[in-house]
Amino acid sequence: MEQISGEILRNAMRNWTTGVAVLTACAGENQHGMTVNSFTSLSLDPPLVSVTLANTTRTRNLVEQSAAFGVTILAEDQAEMADRFAGRIPEDEDRMTGIETFTLVSGTPLITSGLVCLDCKVIHRYPMKNSTLYIGEVVAVRHNREGQPLVYHNRVYHRLCDGR
Repeated sequence: MEQISGEILRNAMRNWTTGVAVLTACAGENQHGMTVNSFTSLSLDPPLVSVTLANTTRTRNLVEQSAAFGVTILAEDQAEMADRFAGRIPEDEDRMTGIETFTLVSGTPLITSGLVCLDCKVIHRYPMKNSTLYIGEVVAVRHNREGQPLVYHNRVYHRLCDGR
């Protein structure tokens, strides 16, 4: 049986269409964010979501320090925002500069221009070799605007068809 490498899995997962979100975190005056698509809803009652973050990222370190994170689900017109938080602005620079944010319960910055924002507190963490899986309880939700989500498939951003 063939050993499955990260690259083999990455190529397979290119066939899975996902939504695009920015995960944000802060600890004290330090704040940061990163684009994620390893985000999913786990349970409605209790309201739980999960996300996996690479252990070497600044965002993951802030989640560890604060035990909280925010998720902003991006709209179809926010591909530039997705790229910005995916590394167009390097990990050691402030990706939040010039971005209008607000806070809900945890104090984590959430992006005002996104479709919807979730404020989450970490209730479980599962360390892995190179990343950590976080389970977050959603403590607050805010819908910012109407619209369609930004989606990602085969390394390209897409818009949903309205089906008409």
